[in-house]
Amino acid sequence: MNSSKPPTVSVVVIAYNDAGLVGEAVSSALAQGPVVAEVIAVNDASSDDTARVLDELAAAHPRVRVLHRTENSGGCGTPRNDGIAAATAPYVLFLDSDDILPPGAADALVRTAEEHRAPVTVGAAVRRELPQRHDVPWMPGLYTPGDVIERPADRPELVRDTLCVNKLYARAFLEEHGLRFPDGRFVYEDFVFTSRVLAAAPRIAVTGELVYVWHVRRGAAQVSISLDRKDVGNWRSRIEAHRTAARNLAAASPVLGRAYQVKFLEYDLPMYLRELGEDPAYQAAWWTLTRDYLATFAQEDVEAAAAHARWIVRVLRATATPPADLERLTRLAADPPRLLPPYAVGAAGGPVWSEELPVELDGLPGLPVAALPVTVDAEPAGRGAVRIRVHELYGRLAEAGPRTVQLSFLPRAGGEPVRAQPVELRPDAQGGWSALMPFRLADLAVTGRRQGLRRMQAWNVRAGVGCADGSEVTTALRPRGRLLRRRALPSSRYGVLLAQPYRTGAGALALRLAPGPEGALYLVRNRLHRARAARGAR
Repeated sequence: MNSSKPPTVSVVVIAYNDAGLVGEAVSSALAQGPVVAEVIAVNDASSDDTARVLDELAAAHPRVRVLHRTENSGGCGTPRNDGIAAATAPYVLFLDSDDILPPGAADALVRTAEEHRAPVTVGAAVRRELPQRHDVPWMPGLYTPGDVIERPADRPELVRDTLCVNKLYARAFLEEHGLRFPDGRFVYEDFVFTSRVLAAAPRIAVTGELVYVWHVRRGAAQVSISLDRKDVGNWRSRIEAHRTAARNLAAASPVLGRAYQVKFLEYDLPMYLRELGEDPAYQAAWWTLTRDYLATFAQEDVEAAAAHARWIVRVLRATATPPADLERLTRLAADPPRLLPPYAVGAAGGPVWSEELPVELDGLPGLPVAALPVTVDAEPAGRGAVRIRVHELYGRLAEAGPRTVQLSFLPRAGGEPVRAQPVELRPDAQGGWSALMPFRLADLAVTGRRQGLRRMQAWNVRAGVGCADGSEVTTALRPRGRLLRRRALPSSRYGVLLAQPYRTGAGALALRLAPGPEGALYLVRNRLHRARAARGAR
């Protein structure tokens, strides 16, 4: 439903060489209805047909104004600043040329902003994986719909939301505080802009409505900055953006400054670490850059981070070069974190990283069972079954008394998980616990079809370990042996089912299932598409 109030929003759309997509972005802004006074499209000196597309939109729609930059700025900050300077409406909303505003987004934001007299209003956003159209909520649980935060320092965890596009800004607030993006070729400019906004201590209102759809095209010829992590320069840019933003926040509020440092240790650092890859030159450069930056962190900030983040920092600080067991560190950086064996004990009898690097794993004895970085293996055990092995972790699991394990299959396209029946765990000769479990992929494919999953189905696999004391720990599975072997399974329903177990970038078991000829053809095309994308990236 459109607002009956006068037009109140300037939507700033920035575009560079995006002729094929910018029209959809502008159209989604116009479709917001009369609440949008103007769509200011800033063409950052594109060399393709972006200028023509925008000029044609402006000729057809009086609310569209186009600003053509004569020189490319090299980043996103300058064109957004141009849009702010040109805006005339009371509120400003940002939109990237390859994303869209869902119906009703501007209305929901304006209603909430005016109800609570809030200079900044935030709504829900999703990352939509294309072409699958798999929506992943951005920062779920961070905001409570209907909430009003009087000062950002009252909710320091807000520093984790670095997006500028899921928020409505009062233009008078931006002008009063001189809030702008970094100009020029500054990567992760939204980190700095958001830090400046939070440092200005605005009242922030929250709407539960979906207000932004962030399109993720991993197979695109030119991926977005946030996905282009194959070059150490991207990590260097992220560190510099974080360094600048952290200074802004710390100067305004020590509470926000510390929260931002912890956010880096718990979120940014693990994300890049688990995608470190196998190139020794990249690993070495990344390692040196990261150690140098971590040396600037106050010890109090490190101590405030979660246990697995503290351990990662200490291993990085303990050695000038990547350790031989680097894979263990990347798995500890996964979500959920997993500490792979072997488990070493230090001179004082406490848990340490390894015999070669006796870094103390402080806090592990006091972690709740649900937070333990437990490792659970899965390996084939005959047709239609897997053997699950739960590793002990310094005696912590034995205290809780593992009794059962239950597999859950989570559709990567979204939807309800499919849970298998729990199976009893029994102690094994290696000091852990084992169970033999059915692994009937044909039945899973049928259930997926009933849930509306067509063609290729993609599933994440999780294991939940139930304990005698009532606690439970859920983690990903580490595939072992020949479990990753592709196979064609007979199916009375589909004739044939192609099953492709695979290891994710975080080292966890996942599944691709292709029921019938249509699914098999889609799986083959998907593999060819990923192979072409990988060759293009090289």
